[in-house]
Amino acid sequence: MKNPPEKIASAPDRSAQGRLFIISAPSGTGKTTLCRAIRELFPELRYSVSYTTRPPRTGEQEGQDYFFISANEFKNNIQRNTWAEWARDHDHFYGTSAEFIDRNLSQGHDILLDIDVNGTRQILSRYPDSVTIFILPPTFKALEERLLKRGTDSAQTIIRRLKNAEMEMAQKGMYKYIVINDRLTDAINALTAIIRSEDGRVQGGQA
Repeated sequence: MKNPPEKIASAPDRSAQGRLFIISAPSGTGKTTLCRAIRELFPELRYSVSYTTRPPRTGEQEGQDYFFISANEFKNNIQRNTWAEWARDHDHFYGTSAEFIDRNLSQGHDILLDIDVNGTRQILSRYPDSVTIFILPPTFKALEERLLKRGTDSAQTIIRRLKNAEMEMAQKGMYKYIVINDRLTDAINALTAIIRSEDGRVQGGQA
Protein backbone atom coordinates (compact mmCIF):
# COMPACT_ATOMS: atom_id res chain seq x y z
CA MET A 1 0.00 0.00 0.00
CA LYS A 2 1.22 3.49 -0.82
CA ASN A 3 1.94 5.74 2.12
CA PRO A 4 1.10 9.45 2.29
CA PRO A 5 4.07 11.80 1.85
CA GLU A 6 5.51 12.91 5.15
CA LYS A 7 6.94 16.35 5.91
CA ILE A 8 8.89 16.60 9.13
CA ALA A 9 9.27 20.11 10.46
CA SER A 10 10.67 19.18 13.86
CA ALA A 11 11.73 15.93 15.50
CA PRO A 12 9.09 14.62 17.94
CA ASP A 13 9.77 13.14 21.35
CA ARG A 14 10.00 9.46 20.47
CA SER A 15 9.96 8.44 24.11
CA ALA A 16 6.19 8.87 24.11
CA GLN A 17 3.36 7.50 22.03
CA GLY A 18 1.90 9.93 19.53
CA ARG A 19 -1.60 11.36 19.90
CA LEU A 20 -4.44 11.01 17.42
CA PHE A 21 -6.52 14.17 16.94
CA ILE A 22 -9.88 13.82 15.17
CA ILE A 23 -11.82 16.79 13.80
CA SER A 24 -15.40 16.35 12.55
CA ALA A 25 -18.05 18.82 11.44
CA PRO A 26 -21.12 19.11 9.23
CA SER A 27 -20.53 20.22 5.65
CA GLY A 28 -20.32 24.02 5.45
CA THR A 29 -19.01 24.53 8.98
CA GLY A 30 -15.49 25.47 7.85
CA LYS A 31 -13.71 22.25 8.83
CA THR A 32 -11.40 22.24 5.80
CA THR A 33 -10.28 25.81 6.46
CA LEU A 34 -9.71 25.06 10.15
CA CYS A 35 -7.72 21.89 9.44
CA ARG A 36 -5.57 23.78 6.95
CA ALA A 37 -4.85 26.46 9.55
CA ILE A 38 -3.98 23.89 12.22
CA ARG A 39 -1.61 22.09 9.86
CA GLU A 40 0.18 25.38 9.24
CA LEU A 41 0.39 26.20 12.94
CA PHE A 42 1.50 22.68 13.90
CA PRO A 43 3.63 21.46 10.98
CA GLU A 44 4.82 18.47 13.00
CA LEU A 45 1.29 17.01 12.97
CA ARG A 46 1.06 14.17 10.46
CA TYR A 47 -2.06 14.49 8.29
CA SER A 48 -3.77 11.26 7.28
CA VAL A 49 -4.64 11.32 3.57
CA SER A 50 -7.65 9.13 2.83
CA TYR A 51 -7.91 6.43 0.16
CA THR A 52 -10.79 6.42 -2.31
CA THR A 53 -12.07 4.46 -5.27
CA ARG A 54 -13.63 7.46 -7.01
CA PRO A 55 -11.76 9.06 -9.92
CA PRO A 56 -9.71 12.22 -9.26
CA ARG A 57 -11.48 15.52 -9.74
CA THR A 58 -9.93 18.40 -11.64
CA GLY A 59 -6.95 19.73 -9.71
CA GLU A 60 -6.74 16.86 -7.22
CA GLN A 61 -3.31 15.36 -6.69
CA GLU A 62 -2.37 11.79 -5.80
CA GLY A 63 -1.09 11.59 -2.23
CA GLN A 64 -2.12 15.13 -1.42
CA ASP A 65 -5.90 15.12 -1.72
CA TYR A 66 -6.44 11.34 -1.79
CA PHE A 67 -4.78 8.08 -2.69
CA PHE A 68 -6.79 6.75 -5.64
CA ILE A 69 -7.11 2.96 -5.81
CA SER A 70 -9.39 0.42 -7.50
CA ALA A 71 -12.56 -0.93 -5.92
CA ASN A 72 -11.10 -4.45 -5.93
CA GLU A 73 -8.01 -3.32 -4.04
CA PHE A 74 -10.16 -1.47 -1.53
CA LYS A 75 -12.40 -4.49 -0.95
CA ASN A 76 -9.39 -6.78 -0.56
CA ASN A 77 -8.06 -4.42 2.11
CA ILE A 78 -11.39 -4.59 3.94
CA GLN A 79 -10.89 -8.37 4.18
CA ARG A 80 -7.35 -7.84 5.44
CA ASN A 81 -8.55 -5.41 8.11
CA THR A 82 -6.30 -2.76 6.58
CA TRP A 83 -8.62 0.17 7.19
CA ALA A 84 -8.82 1.96 10.53
CA GLU A 85 -12.18 3.23 9.29
CA TRP A 86 -14.00 3.08 5.98
CA ALA A 87 -17.30 3.98 4.39
CA ARG A 88 -19.19 3.70 1.11
CA ASP A 89 -20.72 6.85 -0.32
CA HIS A 90 -22.46 7.12 -3.70
CA ASP A 91 -20.93 3.87 -4.98
CA HIS A 92 -17.41 4.88 -3.99
CA PHE A 93 -15.33 3.73 -1.03
CA TYR A 94 -13.31 5.93 1.33
CA GLY A 95 -10.88 4.69 3.96
CA THR A 96 -8.12 5.58 6.43
CA SER A 97 -4.97 3.48 6.57
CA ALA A 98 -4.47 1.72 9.91
CA GLU A 99 -0.84 1.06 8.97
CA PHE A 100 -0.20 4.81 8.60
CA ILE A 101 -1.77 5.52 11.99
CA ASP A 102 -0.07 2.64 13.83
CA ARG A 103 3.36 3.40 12.38
CA ASN A 104 3.29 7.11 13.13
CA LEU A 105 1.82 6.77 16.62
CA SER A 106 4.42 4.15 17.55
CA GLN A 107 7.16 6.49 16.31
CA GLY A 108 5.89 9.29 18.53
CA HIS A 109 4.26 11.37 15.80
CA ASP A 110 0.95 13.13 16.39
CA ILE A 111 -1.71 12.68 13.70
CA LEU A 112 -4.61 14.82 12.51
CA LEU A 113 -7.67 13.08 11.07
CA ASP A 114 -10.43 14.92 9.22
CA ILE A 115 -13.32 12.43 9.21
CA ASP A 116 -17.08 12.28 9.74
CA VAL A 117 -19.08 11.06 12.72
CA ASN A 118 -19.34 7.45 11.49
CA GLY A 119 -15.60 7.35 10.83
CA THR A 120 -14.92 8.72 14.31
CA ARG A 121 -16.99 5.96 15.87
CA GLN A 122 -14.92 3.34 14.02
CA ILE A 123 -11.65 5.02 14.98
CA LEU A 124 -12.62 5.18 18.66
CA SER A 125 -13.33 1.44 18.70
CA ARG A 126 -9.72 0.90 17.64
CA TYR A 127 -8.01 3.95 19.17
CA PRO A 128 -10.07 4.82 22.28
CA ASP A 129 -7.56 7.44 23.50
CA SER A 130 -8.09 9.65 20.46
CA VAL A 131 -8.68 13.36 21.09
CA THR A 132 -12.04 14.10 19.44
CA ILE A 133 -13.16 17.60 18.43
CA PHE A 134 -16.50 18.53 16.89
CA ILE A 135 -16.94 21.83 15.02
CA LEU A 136 -20.35 23.49 15.26
CA PRO A 137 -21.77 26.43 13.31
CA PRO A 138 -22.96 29.34 15.49
CA THR A 139 -26.57 28.45 14.58
CA PHE A 140 -28.28 26.02 12.24
CA LYS A 141 -29.61 29.00 10.28
CA ALA A 142 -26.04 30.24 9.83
CA LEU A 143 -25.06 26.85 8.44
CA GLU A 144 -27.89 26.98 5.92
CA GLU A 145 -26.83 30.49 4.86
CA ARG A 146 -23.21 29.37 4.42
CA LEU A 147 -24.23 26.48 2.20
CA LEU A 148 -26.41 28.75 0.08
CA LYS A 149 -23.66 31.39 -0.14
CA ARG A 150 -21.14 28.85 -1.43
CA GLY A 151 -23.17 28.48 -4.59
CA THR A 152 -21.65 25.08 -5.38
CA ASP A 153 -24.59 22.81 -4.51
CA SER A 154 -28.07 22.32 -5.92
CA ALA A 155 -31.11 22.97 -3.73
CA GLN A 156 -31.59 19.21 -3.38
CA THR A 157 -27.98 18.73 -2.30
CA ILE A 158 -28.26 21.52 0.27
CA ILE A 159 -31.38 19.90 1.75
CA ARG A 160 -29.50 16.59 2.00
CA ARG A 161 -26.49 18.27 3.61
CA LEU A 162 -28.71 19.99 6.17
CA LYS A 163 -30.42 16.70 7.06
CA ASN A 164 -27.03 15.06 7.46
CA ALA A 165 -25.88 18.00 9.59
CA GLU A 166 -28.81 17.50 11.96
CA MET A 167 -27.93 13.82 12.38
CA GLU A 168 -24.24 14.59 12.92
CA MET A 169 -24.88 17.40 15.40
CA ALA A 170 -27.13 15.09 17.38
CA GLN A 171 -24.09 12.89 18.00
CA LYS A 172 -21.77 15.65 19.20
CA GLY A 173 -21.84 14.12 22.68
CA MET A 174 -19.45 11.46 21.40
CA TYR A 175 -16.73 14.13 21.19
CA LYS A 176 -14.50 15.36 24.00
CA TYR A 177 -14.39 18.96 22.76
CA ILE A 178 -16.90 21.21 21.02
CA VAL A 179 -15.69 24.27 19.11
CA ILE A 180 -18.14 26.81 17.65
CA ASN A 181 -16.89 28.32 14.40
CA ASP A 182 -18.50 31.75 14.54
CA ARG A 183 -15.36 33.83 14.08
CA LEU A 184 -12.58 31.94 12.31
CA THR A 185 -9.77 33.40 14.42
CA ASP A 186 -11.52 32.43 17.66
CA ALA A 187 -12.11 28.89 16.40
CA ILE A 188 -8.45 28.51 15.39
CA ASN A 189 -7.34 29.79 18.79
CA ALA A 190 -9.67 27.30 20.51
CA LEU A 191 -8.27 24.40 18.47
CA THR A 192 -4.72 25.57 19.18
CA ALA A 193 -5.42 25.59 22.92
CA ILE A 194 -6.91 22.08 22.78
CA ILE A 195 -3.94 20.62 20.93
CA ARG A 196 -1.45 22.26 23.29
CA SER A 197 -3.32 21.13 26.39
CA GLU A 198 -3.57 17.55 25.13
CA ASP A 199 0.03 17.23 24.02
CA GLY A 200 2.70 19.51 25.43
CA ARG A 201 5.24 18.21 22.91
CA VAL A 202 3.79 20.12 19.95
CA GLN A 203 4.96 23.65 19.34
CA GLY A 204 2.45 25.68 17.36
CA GLY A 205 2.32 29.38 16.65
CA GLN A 206 -0.45 31.78 17.57
CA ALA A 207 -3.34 32.27 15.19
